[in-house]
Amino acid sequence: MVHDRKEQRSATIALHGAEAARRAGAPTTQSIVAATSFYAEPGSVGFSGSELGSDAPPFYTRWGNPTVSLLEDRLALLEAGVGSVAFASGMAAISALFLQRLNAGDHLVVSDVCYAGTAELAHAILPRYGISSTPVDTSNIDAVIAAIRPGQTRLVHIETPANPILRLSDIEALAGIAHAAGAELSVDSTIATPIATQPLTLGADYVVHSLTKYICGHGDALGGAVIAKSAEALKDLRNEALIHHGGALSPFAAWLILRGLETLSARMRVHEANARTVADFLARHPAVERVFWPGLDNNEQIELARRQMQNFSGLLSFTVKDRGPLIAKRMAQDLETISYAVSLGKTKSLIFYIPTDDLLRSSFQMSATGAAKYRATAGEGVFRFSAGLEYAQDLIEDLGRALG
Repeated sequence: MVHDRKEQRSATIALHGAEAARRAGAPTTQSIVAATSFYAEPGSVGFSGSELGSDAPPFYTRWGNPTVSLLEDRLALLEAGVGSVAFASGMAAISALFLQRLNAGDHLVVSDVCYAGTAELAHAILPRYGISSTPVDTSNIDAVIAAIRPGQTRLVHIETPANPILRLSDIEALAGIAHAAGAELSVDSTIATPIATQPLTLGADYVVHSLTKYICGHGDALGGAVIAKSAEALKDLRNEALIHHGGALSPFAAWLILRGLETLSARMRVHEANARTVADFLARHPAVERVFWPGLDNNEQIELARRQMQNFSGLLSFTVKDRGPLIAKRMAQDLETISYAVSLGKTKSLIFYIPTDDLLRSSFQMSATGAAKYRATAGEGVFRFSAGLEYAQDLIEDLGRALG
């Protein structure tokens, strides 16, 4: 697809955003500040983290760290937010957002197809704190409207594209619906990345990323972040959710993620190109039943994808006509270039089989209608493929051998 000025600008921000003033003798690459505490002036910072101001100097690394702060500032610039808070993992970011913005008696509307950890948090853990949730197909605007409980729904959380079937949700439309109901909208944009989509510019209140995935890009650091539109909400996330829940990001992990962020724009072009080549190959393969990728011309959501995404990302899924578990076993044993492993967004290609029964039993708590709809889409299971940076023909040949 054609890449516009937005992506070009993002490439520069990812390299130079929020960098320190240039002076002779200063390093051109961010150094790791590993200290856990910093020299302080009496009265400059209160002893309680709940009193931390936005202009406070570094004091204690769980509260804030120069290396982590640079990552937070750069992410905020990429997502057009007022700021961001980094956490130790993507799930730490999701948990922090939910537990800070929701109280006992509140209600959450959440995508019924999303990252398994998010689904399990919503249906298994939040109810212990008096927070109810309704899983819903957030690609269906009417279903979202029907799920909202006036005066009780405080947050609508969507994932777009949604893991693992890459279903899209209309951010702009859902922002309007949430706000009309007095709720906020949060968007897990891990798969899209800020290269493809900037949810805050479409009306969302929060963007969540698992920094472990595309933004880090090398599969060697865990991290998460919440980018906010409101300065007040950002302060609450830091002073309560970060400082008191304690899921602080290590400066070493932040440094690795900053390194990955520098090449994000360039990598996403290759991820997308390889995903397109592999998706086209799979769509023609006799053993393959369906292919899911936002950029496919026959995708029923292609118009939304073109309107909402500047890059279709490198993640795709597909189903086979039969023998899914046997093909998965063959892949684990015989793949030479692609790794049979979980996760996504690495420089190296990954594939993993996700049985439908497993998801419906353990993670997705869907209604009978929702479960039947998911099974009609995903069959007995999907192969989730994260296209890396390898030569595309090598990926095709590897998959061809495994599919038979």
